[in-house]
Amino acid sequence: MKKYLIINPFGIGDLLFTTPMVRAIKSSYPDSFIGYWCNERVGELLRSNPKIDRVFALSRGDIKRIHKNSPLKRITTLFKLINEIRRERFDIALDLSLDSRYGLWSKLAGIKKRIGFNYKNRGRFFTDKIDLTAYLGKHVIEHNLDLLRSVKIEPKDISPELVISEEDKAKTRSILKEYGVIATDLLIGVAPGAGASWGRAAIYKQWPAKKFAEVVNKATKELNAKIIILGSADEKPLAEIVLFNSIARNDDGRVINLIGKLNLKALAAVINELKLLICNDGGPLHMAVALGVKTVSIFGPVDEKVYGPYPPGAKHIVIKRDISCRPCYKDFRFNGCLNNRKCLEDITVEEVYEKAKSLL
Repeated sequence: MKKYLIINPFGIGDLLFTTPMVRAIKSSYPDSFIGYWCNERVGELLRSNPKIDRVFALSRGDIKRIHKNSPLKRITTLFKLINEIRRERFDIALDLSLDSRYGLWSKLAGIKKRIGFNYKNRGRFFTDKIDLTAYLGKHVIEHNLDLLRSVKIEPKDISPELVISEEDKAKTRSILKEYGVIATDLLIGVAPGAGASWGRAAIYKQWPAKKFAEVVNKATKELNAKIIILGSADEKPLAEIVLFNSIARNDDGRVINLIGKLNLKALAAVINELKLLICNDGGPLHMAVALGVKTVSIFGPVDEKVYGPYPPGAKHIVIKRDISCRPCYKDFRFNGCLNNRKCLEDITVEEVYEKAKSLL
């Protein structure tokens, strides 16, 4: 039995982009032990996955936050984590962090074979490395699987996976029932946010909330749909814009505002109940794809061929504008917009609504 540690400290989409690696390892070596080192926020999405044996949910960013309150606690927390990883005696680390510190910490944890991407020469603590300047020419999932192929494991299924416990499914159905949702409802999710990791620049990934409201109006009026507005607590202002501009408000039960009311496990379970999700490029999109829920997604500065629904298919429609300056997120960096968000602003309500209707 070999013990593998996958290291990925990034957000929801990046985490789901690694699940084909998890499946491939377990498929090739059913008796293998898989650990996963991620950040605190996304860790709960992995704990229901029976293919993952242990989750270490503490990233460098989490440790930095601890440092602000107590530099001493930062040091003790880091070494406690390294010791916990050491006790598992992992044979191989598959490092997707693009950060040399994880390679060092893996070495300190006694992992003899450390494989990762040598981005900007940050792979100095790896025993095996693949040179990388950026994710170009193919999807992130394919880049990740290249790393896996270096240990002679060939994936059979390249689709992302998200596992929801039966308990969480039952809880979610009970919550939706309280909002008046019944089994025969045409339930559509709308996620007007996305891009938390972008900070203030997240607005450049977001189609205007007023346009989302117009899509909501059309769907409730013409399709008699029930709409669930989804997102994090930080995205409440966007939900308020959508609600304020919606003909169907919360009081008639056709628009349900769940922004900021769900943890990630509950968010996944709600998305699992949808017939369709209409959203920007972000975590909810990739959760829906991993759950087999149909999506209409709107992409602005990010290249959908690299970060979009994967594998591409008829269930997932990406709407974009191929203008000369797009994609402007390149080499893991967004350098700002010089074109007044034209790639998003030019996308019409009618186009988004008609694409959504075509999937239904």
